[in-house]
Amino acid sequence: MKLSTKGRYTTRAMLELAIHYGEGPIQIKDISRSQEVSERYLEQLLLPLKSAGLIRTTRGANGGFELIRKPSEIRLLDIFLVAEGTTAPVECVDNAAVCSRSAGCATRGIWAEIKAATDKVLESTTLQDLVERQAVGVFIGNGI
Repeated sequence: MKLSTKGRYTTRAMLELAIHYGEGPIQIKDISRSQEVSERYLEQLLLPLKSAGLIRTTRGANGGFELIRKPSEIRLLDIFLVAEGTTAPVECVDNAAVCSRSAGCATRGIWAEIKAATDKVLESTTLQDLVERQAVGVFIGNGI
């Protein structure tokens, strides 16, 4: 199972805003450069986060994007649900009606367990946790 670039890049953009929390608005060109994501794609990713009340924008020469809440108050699940809509690996987990086999499907239970485990990790991890991991260099293979 793979996460889409939409979910990954949205999380990276939010991490960048969290790293600079309290410094005022961050320009999209700076997020783009730091996270190696095109400005145009970032604009598409950030607008739903604004609508969801996770970030705000400021216009003008010193404008940009910034978090509305502290990084410790924003869970990765909040971001992921805006970016992806669900953590379910297959559609039938969220809506059994899409498959006539859902009621008696042994694999649907596994997919539901995967969703529950994913939700648990994303719910228990905040942007502040990612900022701290970034600061000490804790990445895959380094203590995760």
